[in-house]
Amino acid sequence: MKLHTLLAAARHHEASDLHLVVGLPPLLRIDGSIATLKGDAVTADRARALAHELLNDAQKQRLEHDRALCFSTIFGEYDRARVAVYFRDGRPELSIRLSETAIRTREQLGLPAIVDDLARRPNGLIIITGPTGVGKTTTFHYMIDLINAEFRKKIVTIEDPIEYTHRFKRSVVVQQEVLSDVHDFAGALRHVLRQDPDVIGIGEMRDRETMYTALVAAETGHLVIATLHTPGAVEVVQRITASFPEGQQEEVRFMLASTLQAVLAQQLLPRAVTDGRVLATEILVGTSGVLHMIRENALHRVYSEMQAGRKHGMVTRDHTLLELYQRGDIAYDTAISLARYPEVIQQRSA
Repeated sequence: MKLHTLLAAARHHEASDLHLVVGLPPLLRIDGSIATLKGDAVTADRARALAHELLNDAQKQRLEHDRALCFSTIFGEYDRARVAVYFRDGRPELSIRLSETAIRTREQLGLPAIVDDLARRPNGLIIITGPTGVGKTTTFHYMIDLINAEFRKKIVTIEDPIEYTHRFKRSVVVQQEVLSDVHDFAGALRHVLRQDPDVIGIGEMRDRETMYTALVAAETGHLVIATLHTPGAVEVVQRITASFPEGQQEEVRFMLASTLQAVLAQQLLPRAVTDGRVLATEILVGTSGVLHMIRENALHRVYSEMQAGRKHGMVTRDHTLLELYQRGDIAYDTAISLARYPEVIQQRSA
């Protein structure tokens, strides 16, 4: 059982992920569903050997201490994958996400046109959010690639791990990986500000310090593109402010109100008829009205502002779900189950 052979098989079957679970044959995730590869079951010894052959000494120590580790690896000539090692019943197992081999176009990805406009902004904070596995990293790299292709700038990214390698086009792109190049997001981000960047990409805002430094960077004239785990666009503002002590939350709201360009929330939904998944987006744009509500802590009014903000490029989750259903891309049950206000979709689809 060779890892490069398994990864090649996963690529051949157009799988997004390869899972090596002890006691089961190798598993692939294809179009969102788990499929089984032919072959013997993965043994505990083989899983441990496959994990250790990918790790350096520092990573082995980190894995034994934290009992979990995420890093990138290269297979083939240029192919890259993200490897997550975790333990079950005291035995290591692997979950491997295959990276995109090339940046797809905005149309191929199903992204709205406003994403291009946002990537061309000179400064401010853009947040891509959503649950795990919905294409946040793909959108992140699409925006980095657009800047790289159109502008002569210095782009610095901090990623955990690096999932797509950017070659120099018009910009200089410096990609740093946690544990390989830097210790952590917060410390790396503080140092990035001393590297004369124009654009800063943050693979994930995981903690209070990283969020605060990202806000400072956006305030000081940089364009910051970051990802976060929240279910929707409005929840991003709530999540960030709630990460800080009560005495600091007003300061953070004011920083958000002076820097936020947009929030792009994503979900991948099963198609109604054909195999595969379709992207559903929710977009919050930092208009003067939205920023005033953030500053005044009137977040309960932001969703209504989004409903009325179509001319600014804002789109609610429910509007996107209704459009996808009316086009036949998703099933009625899918739209209803994910809607914020299901009765709206029921009325308009009657």
